[in-house]
Amino acid sequence: MFGLGAGEILIILVLAFLLFGPKQLPEIGRQVGKAVKGLKETADDLRKSVEPEVNLIQQEVKMVEQDLEASMKEAEEEVNAITSQADQDGNSKSA
Repeated sequence: MFGLGAGEILIILVLAFLLFGPKQLPEIGRQVGKAVKGLKETADDLRKSVEPEVNLIQQEVKMVEQDLEASMKEAEEEVNAITSQADQDGNSKSA
């Protein structure tokens, strides 16, 4: 829990007991619990609203990557066609 060990949690509880006393400690515990629950709910809401956007961006990146690969392949084929044609023209002129 938050990277704390059992001994550290025990020390925190003892200090809280000494600072706030037995009457206020349950109320403080409830407030802390509500705060943690609210924080978790906010994090979940944020995650739910951000994840679709991230997925959409990932899909767009994949599409752009595929378009780029296709364009590079087309350019490579054009270069190969031009160089092979130049080689053929060079060979026919020398014969």
